[in-house]
Amino acid sequence: MALTKNEKRLRIKSRIRKVVSGTEARPRLAVFRSNKEIYAQVVDDVTGVTLAAASSRDKDIASDKGNKTDKATLVGKAVAERAIKAGVNTISFDRGGYQYHGRVKSLAEGAREGGLKF
Repeated sequence: MALTKNEKRLRIKSRIRKVVSGTEARPRLAVFRSNKEIYAQVVDDVTGVTLAAASSRDKDIASDKGNKTDKATLVGKAVAERAIKAGVNTISFDRGGYQYHGRVKSLAEGAREGGLKF
């Protein structure tokens, strides 16, 4: 039986999550990409707490003109700024089963420009 595109992504995501986990010293930057929007959150998996989050639906980012890749870069910078404000400098990047390409890559580069190390 053939798997759907989303089922394949979820299998890849579960393989990634076996290896990548967030601790208090090095939380996980989780990415979710829908067709229209992109979301990112910094998560401490030990305590189950979200330390910082940003999305393309935030008012300051949604009001900007540009394509989805440009908005993903802005989301990366915003989540980096919020994470640094929360006291996080180093993270583990969790691409969520998506290819490290396009919007996911630009979000990661925006987070690096914002000051996060990974």
